[in-house]
Amino acid sequence: MIAAFSVAPMNAQDADGSVHDAVAAAVRVVRESGLPNRTSSMFTEIEGEWDEVMDVVKRATAAVTAVSDRVSLVLKADIRAGRTGEIDGKVERLERALADEAHS
Repeated sequence: MIAAFSVAPMNAQDADGSVHDAVAAAVRVVRESGLPNRTSSMFTEIEGEWDEVMDVVKRATAAVTAVSDRVSLVLKADIRAGRTGEIDGKVERLERALADEAHS
């Protein structure tokens, strides 16, 4: 499965409204998990088996909860049994389709 999630404190940590320190704590949990992952400006994606992915999401959320008593979690999952490497495979297929379309 691939899960895309965003976790952040509901109250800003800095005077400028930024939550980057709390988000960094969550992303650190993801990166230390050893599971394939990537982070963009809005979401972190992680790939693995259901239990291991959900465990990482739970621990990443706990890292943010450590600095805020109210946390927002947005989670989307693509659950496809028997598939691995899709965190990159889906993007590669999309890029090929776009390249093929450009050459048509």
